[in-house]
Amino acid sequence: MNRKTGDERLRRSEDITDHTLLDFWRWSQSDLLSNATRGILAEYIVGLALGCVTATRREWDAADLLTDDNIRVEVKSAAYLQTWTQSALSKIGFGIQPTRGWDAGTNTVSPDLRRQSDVYVFALLEHLSKATVDPLDLDQWVFYVLPTATLDRQLAAQRRISLARLLTLEPETTRFDGLNTAVTGAALRGGQEAT
Repeated sequence: MNRKTGDERLRRSEDITDHTLLDFWRWSQSDLLSNATRGILAEYIVGLALGCVTATRREWDAADLLTDDNIRVEVKSAAYLQTWTQSALSKIGFGIQPTRGWDAGTNTVSPDLRRQSDVYVFALLEHLSKATVDPLDLDQWVFYVLPTATLDRQLAAQRRISLARLLTLEPETTRFDGLNTAVTGAALRGGQEAT
């Protein structure tokens, strides 16, 4: 899959329309508070910090990101604010369930039910004002980085984790600029835990 520019036009037979791929992206992806879009944006932000977003996103691959050092990273996103009207801030929780990983390159599913990554990055859009929330503002995000081995050891097959419980596992807490170092360190610690 080649990366698109956004200038590609919708067409019918030989007729090229005035509508571009960028028009579609604007229509489908402008609500950055939407859970699905925010999750993909979080993956992109983490991938930027790790330097591994030069290709295209592989939806449904076993891990969300793969670094140049072959560290498999799972990114989970949450936010206090949602796109809909809220009477209270959302409670923060993240999915951590073991899965049967699919390899996009080989189109095969792993027979093993397990967490597929080496490291988890829990990305929290922590901003609390709906009037000024902006998921594109990297300063509004905080990241909690944990070796997958810690989740496996402490939580076995548990499917979800609250922020309060996550913090008891002592993840490395960082902002955007510290993500690369935090992920590399977590991968090293995870390898030590697994032995």
